Amino acid sequence: MLLGKKRKLGRTIDGISVGEKLTLTEKIEDKELLLYLGLTNDSNPLYIQHDYASQTPYKKPIVPSIMLSGILTSAVSKYLPGPGSHVLKQEIEFTKPVYHYATIQFLFEVKEVDSKKHTLVIEVQATDDENETVIKGKLLVCPPYAPQKMEGHILENF
Repeated sequence: MLLGKKRKLGRTIDGISVGEKLTLTEKIEDKELLLYLGLTNDSNPLYIQHDYASQTPYKKPIVPSIMLSGILTSAVSKYLPGPGSHVLKQEIEFTKPVYHYATIQFLFEVKEVDSKKHTLVIEVQATDDENETVIKGKLLVCPPYAPQKMEGHILENF
């Protein structure tokens, strides 16, 4: 634990505007797939077995949808609005399968800022190598709260 060490936070709700955009490009490599599948103990043959996947309408192994969802939430945590933020709700449609080794272009756009509820609505769209939409969605996000001055009683829970 890094008690007392200051960590950089993302932008608070006051510093975020409707219309802000973030683009992110991710290449889906074997390393990421194997780490995800090992971590979740997911051995779905549709994700890893070429012989099985070739007999399905997909014709080859696909990337797990929840792994793609993880890329979305990671982008929120890292970039928009950044560290200290949290996804409260997500509505995601996976419109086309994503295959191994695909390069996916993600576009995030802030659509609503609600200061009273301390939330943002961020729409996301992702396209593949063929410029076809593979993901459409909407995220309800709680951005980081402004840090409070640390007083002695704040640390009592540690």
